[in-house]
Amino acid sequence: MALMDTIEVPTPAGSMPAFLARPAGDRPAPAVLVIMEAFGLNAHIEDVARRLAAEGYVALAPDLYWRGGKGRAVGYDQLPEAIALMQSLEDDGVVTDVGGAIAYLERQPFVRADRIGITGFCMGGRVSFLVACELPDKIKAAAPFYGGGIPIEKTARLKAPLLAFFGEDDPFIPRDTVERLKAELARHRKQSEVIVYPKAPHGFFCNERGSYRPDAARDAWERLRTFLATHLQR
Repeated sequence: MALMDTIEVPTPAGSMPAFLARPAGDRPAPAVLVIMEAFGLNAHIEDVARRLAAEGYVALAPDLYWRGGKGRAVGYDQLPEAIALMQSLEDDGVVTDVGGAIAYLERQPFVRADRIGITGFCMGGRVSFLVACELPDKIKAAAPFYGGGIPIEKTARLKAPLLAFFGEDDPFIPRDTVERLKAELARHRKQSEVIVYPKAPHGFFCNERGSYRPDAARDAWERLRTFLATHLQR
């Protein structure tokens, strides 16, 4: 049984809301940051956190839009509004805020402070890669889903094993971008795997979107479970 709560996480800029889900009991567990889509910290992201908690992880999903007003989220039919929210963020602030979330996890007696991973979706996929590169000594496993605009130029700084998911028919992420990421990971000899699902669109993992593809989502979840267990549970 998972324990769930909405909490406030201290950051250098103030108090950031976050959704926390964790296994019952006080035995220290590895943790996974769950980074939201452009649509905000919504029910889908909270559901992913609960699913991870059921797998034995402390899952923390921060509200990265908090600096412009707490609780801002838009529906999946409000893409222009989501893009505007996403464009309001700056990388430095995002890295600082996720760093605050990591520091919060490290302080908790129910967290294995040396076993913190990160996953994220859409905008959160990009943030997952960014944070793994900018805070390489903090992140022990990174699993971005369909991250558009991943900062490939930072790949050399990556230390954590990487499992990246993309859809073949994603209109927001050109295939040549995925190939460039693969090439850069190989060039720097990073421990990585890049999965591209045939005929899958952007957002294929989210069962609340019309782009949901159950087969790809199930396969990705099983791969994610194995990846996190391999790098965080040992």
